[in-house]
Amino acid sequence: MSSPTGPAPGLPVRMPRPRQPGRHRRPEPAAAPTGAPPLVLAVPGTPDLTTRRLAEETLSIARSELPGLDARIGYVDADGGDVGYPSLESVLAHASAQRAARAGEAQDGPEGDGADSWDRFPTAVAVPLLAGPDSSQLRRIRQAVMNSGSVTELTDTLGPHPLLAEALHVRLSEAGLARADRARLFTVATAADGIILATVGGEEAVQAAGITGMLLSARLAVPVLAAALDEEGAIARAAEQLRSSGSRNLALAPCIIGPEVAEGLAAEAAREVACAAAEPLGAYPAIGKLALAKYAAVLGLTTQPSLQGAPVR
Repeated sequence: MSSPTGPAPGLPVRMPRPRQPGRHRRPEPAAAPTGAPPLVLAVPGTPDLTTRRLAEETLSIARSELPGLDARIGYVDADGGDVGYPSLESVLAHASAQRAARAGEAQDGPEGDGADSWDRFPTAVAVPLLAGPDSSQLRRIRQAVMNSGSVTELTDTLGPHPLLAEALHVRLSEAGLARADRARLFTVATAADGIILATVGGEEAVQAAGITGMLLSARLAVPVLAAALDEEGAIARAAEQLRSSGSRNLALAPCIIGPEVAEGLAAEAAREVACAAAEPLGAYPAIGKLALAKYAAVLGLTTQPSLQGAPVR
């Protein structure tokens, strides 16, 4: 089972790629510095095995990009009664206690000044597992940070970002709703000519998803409209607007990672407007890279992975 200190034993762990020889080899990734705080992934939604696997895969990707990274999972909606699903508050409190103990050990060392590397960082960096702003979820995450009594830095959500547009493109392609690579002029008979970009979190989330939607529209050369799954009638209005502008074959692309909404909500919304739907973003590699980028920005670290959107191949 999972614990506040890492993934469950026996599960596969993504390892850093071996260094390739030659003058054009990829540069070695930076390693986490001494005293670096843990990256704590703040996971919304009901804790279950599917959610845990998604979170662990996301952190496995982050660890592969930053050797030595201490990455943990904290569940926003956990009640604290199941050690397999530690609450965000308890994970942050545990990290704070560990930091204090290690700093004390360093201070008592032979040189007596080893605590400096621990003092220059927060006790933890919490990264919300959210594709965009959701005031309700973020309020609960902030409350958990406050209740933990830790000096935790809370980052922004993962989007909007070009890598999310890439991930959405991939999910649509996997569902047969978009061409995998526009440059190859490969046509898909069921390719959508209008995309509803579904998000959660109200108007702020819709505005943020709209930015990602513009990037997705540029990739697919079709109109994209963002709409909220948690606003009654919003998906239907977006579908009507796209159809009135000439789109006939619509698709719904969930701009969500998965745990933050009830299972099947996006698919149900798609059925209501008579269109096909792609899968949520899930543990697409970009999600792990974006979580690491948020963490690295807090610590002032430079990581190797490019965070520019790439063509889908």
